[in-house]
Amino acid sequence: MKRVMIVGQPGAGKSTLARQLGARTGLPVVHIDHIHWTPGWVEREREEKFAMMRAAERKESWIIEGGLSATWDTRLARADTVIVLDLPLALRLWRLLKRRVEFAGGQTRPDLPDNCPERFDAEFLKWVWDTRHSNRVRNRAVADQAGPGVRTVVLTSPRAVQRFLRDLDSGAVAGH
Repeated sequence: MKRVMIVGQPGAGKSTLARQLGARTGLPVVHIDHIHWTPGWVEREREEKFAMMRAAERKESWIIEGGLSATWDTRLARADTVIVLDLPLALRLWRLLKRRVEFAGGQTRPDLPDNCPERFDAEFLKWVWDTRHSNRVRNRAVADQAGPGVRTVVLTSPRAVQRFLRDLDSGAVAGH
């Protein structure tokens, strides 16, 4: 395991899993939100995002978590492991609300650039709701598109995530 691609919908636990895997494997973690956004929730220009993403993908080892689906093809071509987090909507909504409370008062999560306080507004909730089926299908398709020799893991519950991490710790899942 040298190049790990993690995808999932909001609140699925992509950033948390990436940090946990990074701590266990020593692989560097790339949060797509650091590429997509600049401080103050300002979106980077498309060309700049793509250049940053390509530079990250070219590295020898990485854990890249998050969207920017326009670059999934090149990321997938380099990945040796693909993890899809496909957790239930109710759990993800609960986690998003919990995250909003945890980072209240203008705090910024570690997987976001500075000055990007947690958002949990009607527009974001509508997007989560409206894309719950289409994004699930797109995320699952990533695992189906992985080439031969690419380990694909679809995790559908917190228990499955913990089991995956335990297996990694015990050597049942090859590390790096």
